[in-house]
Amino acid sequence: MEQLRGQLWAARVLAGNSVALILVVDDEYSIAEVLEAALTDAGHEVMTAMNGRQGLERLRERRPDLVLLDLMMPIMDGTAMLKAIREDPARCEIPVIVMSSLPEGAVAEAARGAYTAFLRKPFKLKAVIDVAKAALSRQP
Repeated sequence: MEQLRGQLWAARVLAGNSVALILVVDDEYSIAEVLEAALTDAGHEVMTAMNGRQGLERLRERRPDLVLLDLMMPIMDGTAMLKAIREDPARCEIPVIVMSSLPEGAVAEAARGAYTAFLRKPFKLKAVIDVAKAALSRQP
């Protein structure tokens, strides 16, 4: 099934249709809402979650092509969610962009480098779109 999914993804890219399913996990509603609008305007389908536990539930519902993950959240933080994703054989290859107001060095230490890219908050929406596009283009 994963091989077929990869082939379908490659066909979409080759056809010029870069629609991806992106999961945004952030406890700040305004940030999640702005990211959802920007990524939708860029042609992607977006799911949102307010914490890591809810994010893992969304992952079980549908497998996204990309996850944008806030690091500091209540209930289950981004580090714990990232660890759960990387330990799950069915989801460990999903690219994850970590977002935080912390410096990347602190994030890299906390997340043990298990992420695809880093966005420092506050960020510009163009940077989000560019980093998402780059992460999606590296996907198998």
